[in-house]
Amino acid sequence: MKKAALNTIYAVFALASLLTSCGSPSNTTAGEANALPSAGTAAVDEQASPTPASPMHTPTPAAETSPAPKVKTPLYTMTSAYRFVPIDETVTSKKAVLLTFDDAPHNEEVINSLLDTLDKHKAKAIFFVNGYRVKQHPELLKLIADRGQSVGNHSWDHIDLKKEEPAKVESQIADVQREVKALIGKEPLFFRPPYGSGGDTVKAAAKNHGMLFMTWSNGSLDWEQKAPGDPDKVIGNVLEQLHPGANILMHELKWTAAALDGLLAKLEEKGYSFIDPETIQVSP
Repeated sequence: MKKAALNTIYAVFALASLLTSCGSPSNTTAGEANALPSAGTAAVDEQASPTPASPMHTPTPAAETSPAPKVKTPLYTMTSAYRFVPIDETVTSKKAVLLTFDDAPHNEEVINSLLDTLDKHKAKAIFFVNGYRVKQHPELLKLIADRGQSVGNHSWDHIDLKKEEPAKVESQIADVQREVKALIGKEPLFFRPPYGSGGDTVKAAAKNHGMLFMTWSNGSLDWEQKAPGDPDKVIGNVLEQLHPGANILMHELKWTAAALDGLLAKLEEKGYSFIDPETIQVSP
């Protein structure tokens, strides 16, 4: 009985040993077993080196819309004699003049002098430009606009438009409009024919381009002088013809630039203000 019991016990231990050996893969070495990550190890590795996720989409902020330029209320209207009168005399004084400079832009020194003097007196003006000069000096046109002054159309080649065919008149006016707009983003609103020589064809062409046609009512005669010129004559000529609403014609000339500070000071002493071109009624 004892011997039989012992044999039974030995048989049970042998069977248990056999079952244990069958639970381990026979074709895997100890080193290979250590190389295989456990489920726990894989989870830790994934946390340490996560797969880059797609970046969160951040909406592109909407581009800021540039505020529309403020349109100034019209304060003056032009008469058939090219003078300016208040639309409402209870709001605006009759003692005001319009400052204009023809044949621009071509001389940086003169342009800067004129602009500095205008700034000093808080005055605005129209610089009537020729297309061929704008083509040669686009930076000066931009300077005029950047300094807050108005740009007018004075034809492309400064020729007598009254003697030209309609097609030529159109190109002389339209080409300046396009060139100026390309450089400063807006077309001129005022047109002055070279030599003041216009006519129905020229007036119609200017109107078709949305411009106010004008010559002048007060000539400084600065163009009659030769270098070095006399600034006092420029001042004297303007004051001699001075009247409320005067449309003063000057040019981009050294002696005119030299005269401007004194001229504006004398006009202010006489109680005159300076018309901002942007307050002129362009269309009826």
